[in-house]
Amino acid sequence: QVQLVESGGGLVQAGGSLTLSCQASGRTVSSRALGWFRQAPGKEREFVAGTSWNGGYSQYADSVKDRFFISRNNAKHTVVLQMNSLKSDDTAVYYCAVPSLGSGWVAGSVDYWGQGTRVTVSS
Repeated sequence: QVQLVESGGGLVQAGGSLTLSCQASGRTVSSRALGWFRQAPGKEREFVAGTSWNGGYSQYADSVKDRFFISRNNAKHTVVLQMNSLKSDDTAVYYCAVPSLGSGWVAGSVDYWGQGTRVTVSS
């Protein structure tokens, strides 16, 4: 069993930065990929960024590439999403997630979700 707890959301002005953290617990979490999805009001949940079990490989949605950066610390069981140059379109609830093995980053193939943290970007 894996538990995920996000923190760091809040209100930020457009162009600003915010850092989200996810504290993971569970025996197997260090051997699993970790990542972030988001869901804006009235929209489907979408992939944002993900990293492999050792942090050696990361993927990003085109919409956040070169603005968001994901990193993990397996000793502390944390994954961090650094978000820069924020836009109003980044406003959403952000969820930490552990994808199903071999599934890739698809919202419908996630084994564990956090409770979410809200990010609001004001223009």
